[in-house]
Amino acid sequence: MAGLTLTNVVKRFGALQVVHGANLEIADGEFVVFVGPSGCGKSTLLRMIAGLEDVSGGEIAIDGTVVNDVEPAERRIAMVFQSYALYPHMTVRRNLSFGLQMNGNPKEDTERRIAHAADILQINELMDRRPAQLSGGQRQRVAIGRAIVREPQVFLFDEPLSNLDAELRVQMRVEISKLHKQLGTTMIYVTHDQTEAMTLADKIVVLRAGRIEQVGAPLDLYDDPANQFVAGFVGSPKMNFLKGRVEAVGGGSITVSLIADPSVRLTMPVNSMPAEGTPVTLGIRPEHFTDAGAGNADLKVAVDVAEHLGHTSYIYASVADEALIIERPETRHSGHRQDFTVGLPARRCFLFDADGQRLR
Repeated sequence: MAGLTLTNVVKRFGALQVVHGANLEIADGEFVVFVGPSGCGKSTLLRMIAGLEDVSGGEIAIDGTVVNDVEPAERRIAMVFQSYALYPHMTVRRNLSFGLQMNGNPKEDTERRIAHAADILQINELMDRRPAQLSGGQRQRVAIGRAIVREPQVFLFDEPLSNLDAELRVQMRVEISKLHKQLGTTMIYVTHDQTEAMTLADKIVVLRAGRIEQVGAPLDLYDDPANQFVAGFVGSPKMNFLKGRVEAVGGGSITVSLIADPSVRLTMPVNSMPAEGTPVTLGIRPEHFTDAGAGNADLKVAVDVAEHLGHTSYIYASVADEALIIERPETRHSGHRQDFTVGLPARRCFLFDADGQRLR
C-alpha cells in the first residue's frame, strides 16, 4: 500500500491546458473520489496517475517516489475501466490470470491470487464462463478481480458503475466499499455522480475546468462549501439558489432582499462586507426549508409538481422565474399545483457574491 502526492501537476494537449497546477495529498489506505462535471479533467488526472497520459508539468509521487517517467506496468497501480475491458474469448479464470502469466508470474502464486480475488468477490461459480454469459454486475466484479490479482499499491476506478442500472449501481457501491475495508488499499475513484462520491469517499476532490475547487470529507463539503460551485454540485437534490441584493450593512451583518420577492428579507452575519446594492445569491438546501412562520422570513412558492417517495416528498416549485426544490417529511403536500408558503431560516442559508465566492 502507498500514499500519493500531486505537486503542481499540469496537463496540456498542444496549446490547450486541461489540468492547471493540481496539488493533492492522498494518505495510505485512503478512499478518494474525484468528482466534477464532464470535461473538468478528473479522468485525465487519473490517467496521468496511471501513466497512461504524460505529465506536462509538476510531479506525481507514489510512496514518496516520483513516477513521472515510470512505465505504467511498473507503478504497481491497477485500473478498473468503465467499459470493463474484458477479453471476450477468454473465461473469467483466464481473464484474471492472463496479465500475470504475460508478466511471468509463477503459476502457484497466480493461482493463489486468483483464488483470493474470487473469494473476496464471490465469483467462484463464474470462473468457467465467458463475459458474454455474465450480467453487467458480474462483469464489473471480474474487472475488479483482474485488478485485485495484481496486488497493487493503488487502485484506480474510472467511472466503473456508469454502465449499470440504478439497482446494480447501489449494490456495487456497497461491494466496492466493502472491498476497500477488506483490502485497506489506497483507492482513487472518478465519477460525475456526486451521490457515489458522498457514499464512498473518505475524501472528495471537487474539480472544475481542470482546477481543484475544494478537498474534504463528504459532510465537510456538504456543510461548509468553499464557493457556489461546490455548494451546487455536492448534494442531491442540489442546493437552491435565489438572486438577491444587499439592502443594509452594519455591525458585521447584512440584510438581503430577494429579487423574486423584495418583501422577503433576511439579516445574517458575513465573513466579508459587501456594499449596499451589491447583487448576491442566497443558497439553501431542499431539506432546510421550515414550515411557514418557523424561519426568519416566509416565502410563498408556486408548486409545479410533487414527488411522494414514502419517507419524504420533493416539491418542485418556483418563485417568479427561479426554480426551487423543497424537501418535506412524509406528510403529503395536498395537490400538485397548490401554492404554499415555506420558512427561510437565516442560520441555514449560505450567501455568495457575484463571482460565486462565499460570503457566509
